[in-house]
Amino acid sequence: MNNDYKQRIGAVLQFIEEHIGEDIRLDTLAEVSSFSKYHFSRVFSAIMHKSPVNYLTERRLQHAAAYLTTTSKTMLDISALCGFNSLSSFNAAFKKAYNTTPSAMRKSLLNPSNIPSVTGNKPEELSTSKDYDLKSTSNNFLRRVWGMNIELKELPGYKVAYVRHVGSYLETYKAWETLGAWVRSSGLPAAETFIGISLDDPGVTDESLCRYDACITVPDGFTAEGDAGISFRDLPGGTYALYKFYDTIDKLAIAYQSVYGGWLPSSGYEPDDRDALEFCMNDPYSDPEGKAKVDLYVPIRRTLC
Repeated sequence: MNNDYKQRIGAVLQFIEEHIGEDIRLDTLAEVSSFSKYHFSRVFSAIMHKSPVNYLTERRLQHAAAYLTTTSKTMLDISALCGFNSLSSFNAAFKKAYNTTPSAMRKSLLNPSNIPSVTGNKPEELSTSKDYDLKSTSNNFLRRVWGMNIELKELPGYKVAYVRHVGSYLETYKAWETLGAWVRSSGLPAAETFIGISLDDPGVTDESLCRYDACITVPDGFTAEGDAGISFRDLPGGTYALYKFYDTIDKLAIAYQSVYGGWLPSSGYEPDDRDALEFCMNDPYSDPEGKAKVDLYVPIRRTLC
């Protein structure tokens, strides 16, 4: 990982420690990191192996455990000092993490070795990308991903017609069915390109609220009235990192994590404020192996350092 990424994610960890009792929003953390909100969550999750929200909750609870075992502060005071918006939410999060209540932990006088260590205002050490043994692993997909070949590509801008899906990314086929029906009735040339855009990181956005655009490029001068559910937008061109993915669609999230956490931090590039594009190169339902062939384009720009 280059020093720029270490400094930017390190600044986020330090900010969390210094404002642990405050209402910390994802937008604020992204601003501290100088990444866009969307790309920040992917970079952070890939480097730290947990989402920003999970990391923040973990640190709040670790501070709370320290207060419980080293002070006589009330549960309400500890809850407020650690940034929980209510005593009930504090109790629920604590029990989920430690399988006991805060008051029970204090009363039990647990051996300190059983309580997560807290280092005051010292943030967690930055993790490096997971080190897989590529020779011994039986997972061919992981072997390919961690030996990935990234190409730099310049893409033109595109005009697209699209259908937006809100919900689980495993149900985006519904948007594609709607778009396909419109395409068949619109007279679009068969040579147009299908592009998927995952607008939210499911690691930080509730599954039911994740947005996805199923798109098809439309030629210059194309005019058609969009029926219900069909919209149009322009996709900006620019420099992208291309990873050629071919596997079952559920593994696409691992490919994202590998680009953001494995390749980007040592590439001399950073994610740009454009959407990542998933060029759909086949129909996985008609593929002999049931796999999706996707050209994953991650928008990038030179690191400013």
